[in-house]
Amino acid sequence: SDHVDWPQLLAAIDATGASPLPKAPAFRDVVKRYEPAALEEALAEGIVTGHADMPQLAFEAEEVAAIIAYLDTLKAE
Repeated sequence: SDHVDWPQLLAAIDATGASPLPKAPAFRDVVKRYEPAALEEALAEGIVTGHADMPQLAFEAEEVAAIIAYLDTLKAE
């Protein structure tokens, strides 16, 4: 498959642990800065980050819903 799971390669997606790419914030820290639902449009239209190692990412509606649901679980912790 040509699919690369960039967020998992660059940012920590679990409740603990460091991001493989030090400049990439862990998802658990992202939810401290942003309300997950507020990220919905950016996820669908394409996220542009402040570091060159992360490509612009855009997700399908089902993927956006799953990401928001996951971020909501991190916020609840």
